[in-house]
Formats: sequence, structure tokens, C-alpha cells
Amino acid sequence: MEEQTPPTAAAEHPAPSPENTAVTDTLKPDTTGAPDIRALNNRIQKSSQFVDLLRMELSKVIVGQSGMVDRLLIGLLGNGHVLLEGVPGLAKTLAIKSLSESVDAQFSRIQFTPDLLPADLIGTMIYNQKEEQFSVKKGPIFANFVLADEINRAPAKVQSALLEAMQERQVTIGPESFKLPEPFLVLATQNPVEQEGTYPLPEAQVDRFLLKVVIGYPTKEEEQKIIRANLSAEGMQSPQKVVSTDEIVSARKLIREIYLDEKIERYIVDLVHATRNPDDYGLGHLTQLINFGASPRASIGLGIASKAHAFLNQRGYVTPEDVRTIALDVLRHRVGLTFEAEAENISAEQLITEIMDHVQVP
Repeated sequence: MEEQTPPTAAAEHPAPSPENTAVTDTLKPDTTGAPDIRALNNRIQKSSQFVDLLRMELSKVIVGQSGMVDRLLIGLLGNGHVLLEGVPGLAKTLAIKSLSESVDAQFSRIQFTPDLLPADLIGTMIYNQKEEQFSVKKGPIFANFVLADEINRAPAKVQSALLEAMQERQVTIGPESFKLPEPFLVLATQNPVEQEGTYPLPEAQVDRFLLKVVIGYPTKEEEQKIIRANLSAEGMQSPQKVVSTDEIVSARKLIREIYLDEKIERYIVDLVHATRNPDDYGLGHLTQLINFGASPRASIGLGIASKAHAFLNQRGYVTPEDVRTIALDVLRHRVGLTFEAEAENISAEQLITEIMDHVQVP
């Protein structure tokens, strides 16, 4: 695929023609045509310098796993929650904890267990005998980074309380609702192997995660570096705080301004619609394998995640490659499989990859 060149600003709306690929729709309604991409690139290059600092701090603790690190940063910058799935020992918890240590923000870790109660998560009302009234004791959910470790071990009532926090960015304790701090990010882990004492996450809650990242094993070279780092006399280095929450919030606002061409918007819509109506895209054989397709939240998530990916690469515009790079993580947990697909051992990743191979790239 040839690399796309950034669109240029136009003083007036250009007349539509086959040779003219400039899009006249702007991010903000004005009369300047396409946004000034070069100026936006310069702003992003200045504002995204902290990304390299974050990667540098995380590399002190995490060997390899650059894909996982980038997805965590996309979740952080895209204001979306992230679900990490992988067998034990792949540094899921360590990566999340290290990210929180690199940002000057509040962090809390909640170990999900079958006997966990909603009050253990969000807090409860406590009676004060001296004042003869109830007062609110806030739970560990009131933090900027919340690590929900082994999230699929908690029962439905706890998941319901967490769902309100993830979607509404608030929790209800007694008669009152309390806003959660900004930024607020749930970073959850789950083990796909062990099923004893676990509860499958409700589809509605899974859909609230912007990304579901499946983590694989490190390479031989990376594992050798992991051994060396953990067994050295100095031990593992600790990340330093290099970014403030204000910088994160400002970056989130800037990401919204990144230019998303109308053709790429249609490409995102085509990918999502192909999971619902494969027949329309010449993929009729997938109809018997897909139980339900991705929701409109997937289209929104794919757009914002693509913008965040462009931000990580210091670009003021989204390319089809941004969409393709992040599509699997946005869609894999939003496509339901039929019994036929499970019987044939076909995964959601295989179906999404086939869809991406068939849907026309702009």
C-alpha cells in the first residue's frame, strides 16, 4: 500500500473532480476547506513528546510487548477502557501498574474474587454514631487508573457496579451519585485458560471496553533479556513520573482535532457493517459463523482509536493503515460467534481478518 500524503489546506472549497482528492468537510464548520494539516502536525509533534517519555519509562520494566504498550497508550489517550487477555506471567498487571507510575495520577488495584461485593468496589454508607447520621466512605474506584485484576472472577452485582463507572464515569452510593476523577481509566486483565471460579463478562460490559488486547509469549531474545533484568544485582528499575494528568487531558482534546477523511469514515463504516451483513461484501459464507456483528460503539471506537494511533505516530491525519492496525483490537470482542464457528474452532480474529482482506481500502 502506498503511503498517503497529507491533505493540504484550501482557501476555498475546491470543485469536485476525479483528480482532486481534497475533502471539503472540515472538523469545524468554517470556510477554509480542509484543515491546515501542517500546522496540526506541528502542534501534535510538540504535544506528543511525552509519548516517547512514557515509552522510555515503560521499557525500564517491560521487555518487548510494544504492541501491548501502544494499546495501553491508545486507551489512555482515546479515553477508553482496555481489557488485557493472556495467560499468567506475561506482565499484564506489571504493564498497567508501570503506566500508572509514569503518570502523576491516583492508582488503585482491585483483585476481583467471587466473594467481592459492590461496596468493596465503589464504597458504602457508614453510620456515624457521634453525628447520628450516615456518611459516605468512597471505595477504590475513585482513582484515575483502576486496575481490575482478573475481572472475570467477580459476580454479576460487582460487574453491574463497575459498568456504571465505566459508562457514566460516576458511581451511585445510597441516594447520591458521585463523579469520578478525570482522567478515569479502567484497565482490566483476565486469564483465558482457567475457567474455575470465573464468570463470563456480560456482552454489554465487554462492549464498553475500547480495546481488547490479546497478549502472546515473548520471543527467545526478549525472554533472555527478561531473565537478565530480573536476576541482575541492581534488579528492575522503577518508572518515574514523567507526565501530568493535565497533559493527558490536553492531548485527548487535541486528538479530537486530528483529520479523519470522509473516505476513511466510510471505510470504518464498511468494516463494521461487514460484521453485520457479510452478504453485502461478498462474504456470504460468514453468515453462518457470525451470531451478531459489532455495535455502533465499535465505529466510534475505531475512529477515536485510529486518531490516537495517528497521534502516537505524530501525525495530524488518519490513514487507512491506522484503521487496519487497530481494527482487530477494537472489533474482536464485539463480534459474536455461532455454535458452528465454535465447533469448527474458528475465532473472531480469523473472521475479522478475512473481512479486512475483502473490504476495499480507500
